[in-house]
Amino acid sequence: MVNLDILAFAAHPDDIEISMSGTLLKHIAAGKTVGIVDLTQGELGTRGTSETRFAEAKRASELMGIHYRTNLNMGDGFFENTAENRLAIIREIRNCKPQIVFANSITDRHPDHARASKLVSEACFYAGLVKIETEMNGVKQQAHRPKAVYHYIQDRYIDPDFVVDISDFIDKKMEVLSSYTTQFFQANSKEPKTPISGEEFFDFLKGRMADYGRSLGVKYAEGFTAERVIGVDDILALK
Repeated sequence: MVNLDILAFAAHPDDIEISMSGTLLKHIAAGKTVGIVDLTQGELGTRGTSETRFAEAKRASELMGIHYRTNLNMGDGFFENTAENRLAIIREIRNCKPQIVFANSITDRHPDHARASKLVSEACFYAGLVKIETEMNGVKQQAHRPKAVYHYIQDRYIDPDFVVDISDFIDKKMEVLSSYTTQFFQANSKEPKTPISGEEFFDFLKGRMADYGRSLGVKYAEGFTAERVIGVDDILALK
């Protein structure tokens, strides 16, 4: 069992790195404990293999300083919101006991993203029900429900409910993304082109982050949506 401040779920390895690695880097630098759970191996991706994806995720995790990462191998493209999959996520939530959970975008170009978003959101609720009994490594788990579930924004534009200033971590984020050598631009690559493999994709990402940052007067930010109203203690601390 590990106790984490933040647990981020992803349909595929690299979803987190693309959409919110700056936010994770910022919180790790502030002393917070952070974990990632990938639901699939990304084995249906046009470029690379599940083996290269594992190696890339490992390298990205080391660069970020992630405290815990695992892969549930649910089946890229074919996982569904089933009792079996909900229980697998519930076990991870109860094992990590996060205060905050992040999940995929509520709607997006890739169908897996929205499906993962709903699956994780529901599992967070069910993880708090004491009558749902689970075990991990032969040890009975205690019910645990995170304080909040937030969703990072991916390919399609969504108006964020809040943004996180990552200006000080933009260079590190781009270094983390470079871990995924099979997925992103490589001048000498012989792999087929995909929507994220072109040289312009990183420009798109930076443009999106600059757009989110502009709203609060900073260079770069990452955007998120919330499932419920967000409370604050100090309105003067809001940017």
